[in-house]
Amino acid sequence: VACTSDSDPARPTPRPSSTSPAPVTHLTFGVYGPRSETSAFRSTVEEWNAFSKGPEVHLRVWSTHEEFREAVQSGTSELPDVFLTSRTDLRWLLDQELTQPVDELLDERGIDFGDGYSRDALQAFSADARLQCMPYGVSPMVVYYNKQLVNFDRMRKRGLDAPEPDATSWSFDQFAAAAKFASRPARGTKGVHVEATLPGLAPFIESGGGSVFDDGTDPTSLSFASDDSQAALERTLEVLRDPKVTLDEREQAQQSALKWFEQGRLGMIAGYRSLVPQLRLVPGLEWDVLPMPVLDSSATVGDVSGLCLSRKAASTPAAADFLTNELSVDAVTRVTRTGYLAPANLEVALSDTFLQPGRQPEHSAVFNSAVRSMDYGPLIDDLGRLEEAVEPDLRELLYGSGTLDLATVTQRIDETSRPILDPTYTPSTSPSSSPSTSPGASGSSGG
Repeated sequence: VACTSDSDPARPTPRPSSTSPAPVTHLTFGVYGPRSETSAFRSTVEEWNAFSKGPEVHLRVWSTHEEFREAVQSGTSELPDVFLTSRTDLRWLLDQELTQPVDELLDERGIDFGDGYSRDALQAFSADARLQCMPYGVSPMVVYYNKQLVNFDRMRKRGLDAPEPDATSWSFDQFAAAAKFASRPARGTKGVHVEATLPGLAPFIESGGGSVFDDGTDPTSLSFASDDSQAALERTLEVLRDPKVTLDEREQAQQSALKWFEQGRLGMIAGYRSLVPQLRLVPGLEWDVLPMPVLDSSATVGDVSGLCLSRKAASTPAAADFLTNELSVDAVTRVTRTGYLAPANLEVALSDTFLQPGRQPEHSAVFNSAVRSMDYGPLIDDLGRLEEAVEPDLRELLYGSGTLDLATVTQRIDETSRPILDPTYTPSTSPSSSPSTSPGASGSSGG
């Protein structure tokens, strides 16, 4: 077989075409979070740059998800080629056509969708029959409890209903008993705090047979006033509206609920995995986690993040290669080791890197088991505006004084939500501007 040299006239050297794309010199990768977590991301980028034959990756860092979203939405920063984001952004990203599906690109690169990730996590980032972003973190809301204030051994010895040491679930009645047990006026301690937000109340409403939205896919209203949701709220608010066991607004104004918990003065607080590193730094604080309490069935919500690929990526193949690298067990393990991340990657989630035996919380496996009870909720672009609009009435539900007119407040919550969730909706009458505290109304009492 004859060889042809570079000077062979049969193979002329092609001239650069004026229409040929310029070679990609670098990609951008956008992340946000605490410094130790973003430093872990930086180490994965540095390793890529040291050993990969692909374009160099430049890391761009924001302190919080909110800063990232604001920077991109306002136009002060271009969307990175590959970026970390919250599932709450997915509707906005799709409506603005800012991303491209990743399923086929990752399948070509050997990502294990079947056994490597839960079906629900993949579904959470799916739309239009395509996987739009790859799930990265799936952190269910759980109950953090102070083991000295909520001492289940002492509760059982006093004949109180308490979960067993290795319980994987507990009832709302046990939760209520724990809240009352931890409330000691003489010591200045309270039992529990739950945020007056949609995610804060959702686990209780869903567990009690109600629904936060009138439709799980395409809602036109909140559903707080439905019979099932009101029934769940009536049971829940017997505890969460009791000022003897919960932080009132004056106490919350003094300092955050998290500070109360860190100081050993609050028995329980609901939160996500991201609280773990901060609580580990508190000297002398003994704490653990349990799933959200069960009224009728297990239910919780979650903080879900994903890695997405920009529609305008400098090079889609190269960006997909880098995305695949960031999804590797080694890369996810590095970030998980910092303690903030509850990884969507099942191999890492089930490993000691995540469970971290010998460190608090003792029952880290709760984060894995609670994922099965997560309600991911519908994709809503205006979620922030919705939460801001209903916040006053949610605060009235949890922290108001006097007798609560539950029917009136929940109807007002639903009515307030309608023009936000359904722009075509025209209210017949405006919702009342001030909460009703009619002494004769049925509902939960406070104060």
